[in-house]
Amino acid sequence: AAFVDMADRLIPHEHVFKGYEGPPSRLSKISLMILAITIHNFPEGMAVGVSFGGGNVGTGIVVSIAIALQNIPEGMAVAFPMLREGFKKRKAAWFAALSGLVEPLGGLLGILLVSTVKPILPIAMAFAAGAMIFVVSDEMIPESHSRGYERIATFGAVVGFAIMMFLDNLLG
Repeated sequence: AAFVDMADRLIPHEHVFKGYEGPPSRLSKISLMILAITIHNFPEGMAVGVSFGGGNVGTGIVVSIAIALQNIPEGMAVAFPMLREGFKKRKAAWFAALSGLVEPLGGLLGILLVSTVKPILPIAMAFAAGAMIFVVSDEMIPESHSRGYERIATFGAVVGFAIMMFLDNLLG
C-alpha cells in the first residue's frame, strides 16, 4: 500500500473522477490517465507472479482470471477517452494494450523474487495484497460511489467477491 501511495504522490497522473494527482506536469489529460492505469497495473502483475511463484498453480490461475477480467474495463478506460478525443481505433487499442504491458514485468518480478527466495513469499503476498487493497479502497470504491450508483457498485463488489471465492474453491 505504501508503494502505491508513494507512486501516486510522485508520478503525475489523471483519474477519471478525482482528476489530477501528483507533481505538476505538462502531459495531456489522456496521457496522465494512461499513466495512472499503467502505475496500477504493476502491482496487479506482481500479484499474479507471486501467486504462481508460491507453487500453487490453482491460486495463480484464480488470481490471473480475476486480474484478466478486471483488465477489460481498464482497457476501455484507456481507449474510450482516446476515441472521444478523435484518436483512431487502432491507436486507442494500441495504447490500451501498452498500459497493460507493465503487468507481465510485475509478474516476472514476483515470480523471480518468490522462486529465488522462498521465505519472501509471505512478504511478497502481503505487498501484492496491500497494493490491491489500497487501489480498491483509495480509488475504485470512491469512484464507483461518486455518480449515484452506490447500490449497484456495492452489489458488484459482493458478486465479484463471491465469484472469486467460487473460483478459489473450484480451482484451489
